[in-house]
Amino acid sequence: MDAVPALDEPLKKVLGPATAKVMAEHLGLHTVGDLLHHYPRRYEERGQLTHLADLPMGEHVTVVAQVADARLHTFASSRAPRGKGQRLEVTITDGSGRLQLVFFGAGVHKPHKELLPGTRAMFAGKVSVFNRRLQLAHPAYELLRADSEEAVESWAGALIPLYPATAKLESWKIGKAIQTVLPSAQEAADPLPETLREGRGLLPLPEALLKIHRPHTKADIDQARARLKWDEAFVLQVALARRRHADAQLPAVPRRPRPDDILAAFDDRLPFTLTEGQRKVSEEIFADLATEHPMHRLLQGEVGSGKTLVALRAMLAVVDAGGQAAMLAPTEVLAQQHHRSVTEMMGELAEGGMLGGSENATKVVLLTGSMGAAARRQALLDLATGEAGVVIGTHALIEDKVQFHDLGLVVVDEQHRFGVEQRDALRGKGKQPPHLLVMTATPIPRTVAMTVFGDLETSVLDQLPAGRSPIASHVVPAADKPHFLARAWERVREEAGKGHQAYVVCPRIGDEEDGAKAKKKSPEDEAEKRPPLAVLDIAEQLARGPLAGLHVEVLHGRMQPDDKDAVMRRFAAGEADVLVATTVIEVGVNVPNATVMVIMDADRFGVSQLHQLRGRVGRGSAPGLCLLVTEMPEASAARQRLNAVASTLDGFELSRIDLEQRREGDVLGQAQSGTRSSLRMLAVIDDEEVIAEAREEATRIVAADPDLERLPALRTALDALLDEEREQYLEKG
Repeated sequence: MDAVPALDEPLKKVLGPATAKVMAEHLGLHTVGDLLHHYPRRYEERGQLTHLADLPMGEHVTVVAQVADARLHTFASSRAPRGKGQRLEVTITDGSGRLQLVFFGAGVHKPHKELLPGTRAMFAGKVSVFNRRLQLAHPAYELLRADSEEAVESWAGALIPLYPATAKLESWKIGKAIQTVLPSAQEAADPLPETLREGRGLLPLPEALLKIHRPHTKADIDQARARLKWDEAFVLQVALARRRHADAQLPAVPRRPRPDDILAAFDDRLPFTLTEGQRKVSEEIFADLATEHPMHRLLQGEVGSGKTLVALRAMLAVVDAGGQAAMLAPTEVLAQQHHRSVTEMMGELAEGGMLGGSENATKVVLLTGSMGAAARRQALLDLATGEAGVVIGTHALIEDKVQFHDLGLVVVDEQHRFGVEQRDALRGKGKQPPHLLVMTATPIPRTVAMTVFGDLETSVLDQLPAGRSPIASHVVPAADKPHFLARAWERVREEAGKGHQAYVVCPRIGDEEDGAKAKKKSPEDEAEKRPPLAVLDIAEQLARGPLAGLHVEVLHGRMQPDDKDAVMRRFAAGEADVLVATTVIEVGVNVPNATVMVIMDADRFGVSQLHQLRGRVGRGSAPGLCLLVTEMPEASAARQRLNAVASTLDGFELSRIDLEQRREGDVLGQAQSGTRSSLRMLAVIDDEEVIAEAREEATRIVAADPDLERLPALRTALDALLDEEREQYLEKG
């Protein structure tokens, strides 16, 4: 009897180099273990036919159906031998829907003989439309004959697994390859501690792998999925729990604010009272800052909920306690914006060491990559001597040259734009690890917070301050109703007539046709045969056409930092009526007088991004208006997405919608990059209970055995998920 291949055996030894090469290139599968963890996407029952009505356009699909009709057509063709070409048209049915298969030329002979009416088979190919009918051109197929020895053997059991496949490798070929390596499942080491597995009534791992690939009943599938979801959730949560545990062992300087110093003076200056939420979150942060271990807290809040104010109070508490605080922003525009709003909020308290500065003032410095040499030298000196209590900057803050006198707190804005490597580099600037506060304006459902930001405690600001105005949002279907777009520009003129201002947002800048970006087209671009609308083109059209006479300015990422800042200053001062921009204005830009935003090609932006952009208007006392312009048809998924954004201002609700429309791998970003172990069975939104329970179990197990010495199989699974370095730096989505 042949030896059972080991789980780390390369596939080329087991399946041969050709098949192994396709599996590695197209599915990322390299070893026997990888292949065993390539789970079926769904199952077909013998005797039950697939729903053909729900096939997605442009995707590679596998269907099980019955041949209803087959016709061979002969037609004149200069390319075919003897001037005659052949086309075989086969109609397949699932009893409710029908689908056409087309074969041409020499490829008609075999299917003409085999695909006779009444024959059942599995068909795989890419769904396209011809003459307004769905079709598969030249699909691969596998006959399902009850009397065929091979079919009975290959598809033993009543349920046929259908695998995520590619054009180069059909589902049934993957199924046959898995059949070859399935005996190796018996060798799978079980990462779940036995007490946990038995306590929760979960299958042993070898049995779960057998049942997921060769189920006899639907109960087999359910049991296997329940077990494999637990594996994914648990191993990931153990990685995060170990990071939390390691962080909790680090020493930190407790930072307790002095009663009558800069924080108290700042609070006295505020022209409004803090919301209940702002007070509660501030107390959580102050409690963390007072401990001897570094704070690791995620502050998430709706657009405009006052996160910057809460972060600034935390920074001032640290300055009170004799330390320094650094705020890291993802772009220069945002760093400058934060610096401006912080110095405005602090007034004379930001003028430490200057004439007119308050006696308990500190210095607030800006540090970005594009500063002049003299200003930069002075900023570095202020940081090294401790003269500056607060510094705001881009990743220029992480450079080796930057030395702090006593760094006590790091605030990271819009965390999803920073890797943990950068975060940790900044933490290394303190005498002891500084406290850490991460801010994000993208609402994150609890499950994703537990998974993506699982090494951070979470605080949520869900109240908007008094005085914020409601924002009305509407979809403008430019293709169906061009007069709606004309009306949108009229609304912009009306707002400008009342002394207000407007943003117009476009997906790209406009002069990159020769760049690589312009060559990469999305399916929508191909369908429309036009590139996304561009800032430079739209600004010119508006200034000459519907918005002639208004002062129109442009802002985009390729402008010089000084030019960007000058444009933002003019817009903030009310000198420009309309700002045509890319998503550079997505976060942190605060112009209370801007009341209307028109987003061109809105379907090309994600749900969370649209919500972020919309949050730039309605920041003053006048109501905000957001118009989502699209050419996508009413029935398209893109339009449904825009309708969802227009129908609610609840960021948490929108983030759920966003996640439901994306794959889990996108949700988790790079949480497991560099490995094949991104989530395949666990659904972050639907499996909240499993994730929460896995987090509890992981925390308990790591507290008792941080190095997992008593759980070697779990240690092995963890190493497969992350190499040593990756565990240090679990990337954030």
